[in-house]
Amino acid sequence: MTWETVIGLEIHAQLATRSKIFSGASTAFGAAPNTQACNVDLGMPGVLPVLNREAVRMAIRFSAAIDAELAHRSVFARKNYFYPDLPKGYQISQLELPIVGRGEVQILLDDGESRTIGITRAHLEEDAGKSLHEDFHGLTGVDLNRAGTPLLEIVSEPDMRSAREAVAYARKIRQIVQYIGICDGNMQEGSFRADANVSVRRPGEELGTRAELKNINSFRFLERAINFEVERQIELLEAGKKVVQETRLYDADRDETRSMRSKEEANDYRYFPDPDLLPVELDDAFIARVTADMPELPDVRRIRFGEVYGLKPADAANLTASRALADYFEAVVAASGDARLAATWVMGELSGALNRDGLEITAAPVTAEMLGEMLRRIIDDTLSGKLAKQVFEAMWQGDGSADEIIAAQGLKQITDTSAIEMVVDEVVAANPRQLASFRQADEKKQAKMLGFFVGQVMKASKGKANPQQVNQLLRKKLF
Repeated sequence: MTWETVIGLEIHAQLATRSKIFSGASTAFGAAPNTQACNVDLGMPGVLPVLNREAVRMAIRFSAAIDAELAHRSVFARKNYFYPDLPKGYQISQLELPIVGRGEVQILLDDGESRTIGITRAHLEEDAGKSLHEDFHGLTGVDLNRAGTPLLEIVSEPDMRSAREAVAYARKIRQIVQYIGICDGNMQEGSFRADANVSVRRPGEELGTRAELKNINSFRFLERAINFEVERQIELLEAGKKVVQETRLYDADRDETRSMRSKEEANDYRYFPDPDLLPVELDDAFIARVTADMPELPDVRRIRFGEVYGLKPADAANLTASRALADYFEAVVAASGDARLAATWVMGELSGALNRDGLEITAAPVTAEMLGEMLRRIIDDTLSGKLAKQVFEAMWQGDGSADEIIAAQGLKQITDTSAIEMVVDEVVAANPRQLASFRQADEKKQAKMLGFFVGQVMKASKGKANPQQVNQLLRKKLF
């Protein structure tokens, strides 16, 4: 009998506020260790936390984005546990009355299948510090800069049945929080992390004992960690052993999970309402102001791209994967006037250059307006596709605009029929043996041999001859 995998994710999205959730300390990434943890973050005697209004606004925006229940009254609680990077000995979080209640998101899998994943809740809390294990020779260092940074913890229902679905869901949540501007989604810097609750069961049975895979900051590692854990649990159960409820860490170097600590239940944390923080009470007017400027959401934009620009579903999904990429594409369309050509270049040459150089779209040295201008030169036959790639690379290297590069390097496409015909005549005359073979060949072989003559003409013209005209003239000469 087969086993069924059951997965739920707890995603920690670091909110894009300039200051921490209960203090005025900076949240900027990259500062020297322990330079951005103030007395409030450390819970020193005599200090009081003050709630960051912007963090509340961002939670409301997320609620609106997934059409979730929004609590007009929510309460902060103290979650008590002891860990080296938790300076106060407790974490301020939310338990019984979170700010965001039930909602759902739709995910699209690679095969085009759609799934609905339920969201149980999303609550505000402060982050802990960070334990540092590198370069300490058997010791552990603690950096408390991150302590007090605002998080929105997004808890899903156990609705996912494979690592593939879990990754698709995590990507969707990351896409949403980036679109609405509440989290930068930078997984390398730890501002978007996932805990995976994984269990297996026989189909139709009660939920199995789960293990929690903690603090995974890569989609690739998330998939690998879940797959390893599923196999580990199945092997245990089929050997007649039991799965222990525990927290496990994923070791990417060894591609395995290993036990970290036994998994606590809520009562082990001794939650109680934080005596220093009043309940958060929201009125309808404030909620309306916060949600008045919501951007177009990714699903809506993806559908619009298909309807307005005539893009295939897969292309529309790729181009709306991030708000920055979708904005760039639309700017290229506005500058060039050709949506399909813009899509081809943004998903092709531009994306390839970004991946090659490890850049985000916002750091592309070729702006959308520059790319749009170059595409206009393809449309008006100034450039062939091959020449356009040369121009694009020169723009990427900072050599100027498309028009400047075309003029400086003499890359204008030859469209004068008489000029191309002269080159065609020279190539045909210079290759009598190939011409004889061509005329003796059958129609199928001739179609293949035509490519030789096209290549020779393009070579002779240094790639500047219009390929369509070259084909037409050669067919006229040879057939």
